[in-house]
Amino acid sequence: MELEGENKVKLHGMWASPFSLRVELALKVKGIPYEYIEENLKNKSPLLLKYNPVHKKVPVLIHSGRPIAESLVILEYIDDTWKNGPKLLPEDPYRRAQVRFWTSFLHQQLSESMITVVKTDGEAQESAIKDAFEKLKVVEEGMAELFPATVGSENLGLHGIVMCSILYVFEAVEDVAGVKLMDPEKNPLIFSWVKALFEISEVREIKPDHDKMVGLLQFIRNNALQAPKA
Repeated sequence: MELEGENKVKLHGMWASPFSLRVELALKVKGIPYEYIEENLKNKSPLLLKYNPVHKKVPVLIHSGRPIAESLVILEYIDDTWKNGPKLLPEDPYRRAQVRFWTSFLHQQLSESMITVVKTDGEAQESAIKDAFEKLKVVEEGMAELFPATVGSENLGLHGIVMCSILYVFEAVEDVAGVKLMDPEKNPLIFSWVKALFEISEVREIKPDHDKMVGLLQFIRNNALQAPKA
C-alpha cells in the first residue's frame, strides 16, 4: 500500500535485515500504509546513497520526501509522528527511559552475540555461545517487568519490536551453527514471549522464510570461516 501526496511513506530495506524488519513491523503495527523498496546491498540504488549518504545502509524511511535513517531513530520518529495505533513508547518518563535502555542493550549487545555465533567455530564459537547465553540471562532478568502477561500488536512496544527483529532468526541460527540458543529452561520468559511474538499476524507477515534465512546465514558462515585469520 502507498499513501499519496504529502503523507507518502516509503521504506528502503532488505528482506533479511533485522533493522529493516523492525521498521516494517512498526509501520504495520501502527497501521501506516507504505511503499517498500527492496535494496540489493551489493548494488545499492542511487536513491539509497542519496538518502543515506553517511552510512549508505538500510533502512531509510522517506516521509513526505524527507529521509530518516537509523532504525531506532526511525522507530521513535514513527511513534512521534503518527499518533494513531498503539504507542511504541510509554508516556511515563521513567518507563520511557527503561524501554530505551533495554532497547539499546538488545540492539547493541544481543544482536552482535547472535551473529558472532554464526561466524565462528571451535573455541571462538564456544565463547560466543557463552556470551549469548549470558546476554539472554541479563535480558530475562532485567526486562521482566517490561514484559506484558500476554502480547499482541496492541502492546508490542518498542522493546518488543526490537527483540522480535533480533530473535526472529534464532531458529535459523540454531540450524546453521548447530547449537541450541533458545532454551525454555534457561530463559522461560524470553522463550514464551518470542513464541507469542511469532503468532502476531503483523510479525508473520514480515518474518522471512526459514529456508531462505538458513541459506543466507550459511553463506555468511562459510565466508567468515574461510576468511584469512588475522
